[in-house]
Amino acid sequence: MSTPGGLYWPYSRLVKIEISGKSFEVPENNTLLRCMQFLAPEHVAYGRFCWNEDCQYCRIQFDLGQGSEKRVGLACKIMVQDGLRVLGYAHEIKYCLRSLNLED
Repeated sequence: MSTPGGLYWPYSRLVKIEISGKSFEVPENNTLLRCMQFLAPEHVAYGRFCWNEDCQYCRIQFDLGQGSEKRVGLACKIMVQDGLRVLGYAHEIKYCLRSLNLED
């Protein structure tokens, strides 16, 4: 695989993540927020995200797989990896990912 335009960091494969219990494949070597844009390009692009940690609109709760510690972080700073699970997210993310039909 390659990088479409300059939007994503270069990647050679997709990794599996979960968002609210639903599985997705996203480009490795990219931030979670950028991967969310990969899944819902139109909606995330128009979100009110600053992409640099200031706005806090991309705050999430996550873990790195079954049995791992639950953490809080910002999707604009977290790099995706196989098994990452998004357990909760800010209202702005929920709105921007509405096309994915996620469970509450």
